[in-house]
Amino acid sequence: MKRAKQHTLGKPRNPVARSPLLGKGGPHGKTEAAKRRQAKVDLRRLPREPTSED
Repeated sequence: MKRAKQHTLGKPRNPVARSPLLGKGGPHGKTEAAKRRQAKVDLRRLPREPTSED
């Protein structure tokens, strides 16, 4: 069986000049549609105030 090559590390990479594709990562969030829907659900859960009928 062949062994994997052991590469020695040369000088470290420049962290400023990394790929711009790596900058688009981050925590995922709720979509705008999900936020709108949640607002609707929260509004329906609020207790209604009694209306005065005169």
